[in-house]
Amino acid sequence: MGITYVDAEVSNEGGVARTVRFLVDSGAAFTVLPQETWRALGLQPTRTVDFALADGSIIRRDVSYCFLKFEDVRAPTPVVLGEANDAALLGTLTLESMGLVLDPFERTLRPARLRLGAVGPAGAIA
Repeated sequence: MGITYVDAEVSNEGGVARTVRFLVDSGAAFTVLPQETWRALGLQPTRTVDFALADGSIIRRDVSYCFLKFEDVRAPTPVVLGEANDAALLGTLTLESMGLVLDPFERTLRPARLRLGAVGPAGAIA
């Protein structure tokens, strides 16, 4: 198991953007933005969520949304508004919304094999 970092652009609805170096964390659902980044983008919390840490303790963090662009893929994503010592993490909700997966052997992001359900005979989902 290796550590993978990627540089990606985050932006608000108005197009203000920053480049962030993210640790790709396939064990985290949410992407975390460093405090200085989300403040520079002018993001505002839309809700507060409780998160369980590895030691079992619970922390509360505000959540918002922004756009994230990696290579030629840009998509909206929910993000945790990090506090003073929170690191930039790229989580699975963002990766899935962008149609990307972590290749653990190459330690890179690559396009996911996306599936789409289809209605077959007699209305059954195929």
